[in-house]
Amino acid sequence: MKRSRRDLAIVAAAAAIAPLVTVVLPATPANAHGYVNSPASRQAQCAQRVVQCGQIQWEPQSVEGPKGLRSCSGGNARFAELDNDSKGWRAAAVGRTVTFTWTFTARHRTRDYEYYVGGQRVAVFSGGNQQPPSSVSHSVNLGSVTGRQKVLAIWNIGDTPNAFYACIDLQVS
Repeated sequence: MKRSRRDLAIVAAAAAIAPLVTVVLPATPANAHGYVNSPASRQAQCAQRVVQCGQIQWEPQSVEGPKGLRSCSGGNARFAELDNDSKGWRAAAVGRTVTFTWTFTARHRTRDYEYYVGGQRVAVFSGGNQQPPSSVSHSVNLGSVTGRQKVLAIWNIGDTPNAFYACIDLQVS
């Protein structure tokens, strides 16, 4: 099949413009994934403008990193502010048993959810390797801790090597 000069010129122009269009058009925001909405996690506080934060304020659901980390930012440098304990995070007043509610924008198959206080795992809930509904709640007994505490909540994905991370500041009575 013989191509005309005009057809070749159109193909060449499209090939030359394609990289430019990719750079010039705005990127669409991430459509993923999940965070603890209640009590308000650090990224929820950023999204609600309770605490002034960087990029996380526009995508609280995106704190994703490899499984096994123990940081609020999930090892993501863009969200390093979440690791700063002196940032002025508001602590929710709670008793020793707390209900944590996850909100999802993309529902991945779930291996499990883990909750840590002071580096110690205090609860784990199986996800049955199923997709969760749009929100999931867990009632977690924090044990004998009192006072100001930081809870690290982790949503371990079943179909990727990653997890989603959220830190929640609490005042436990």
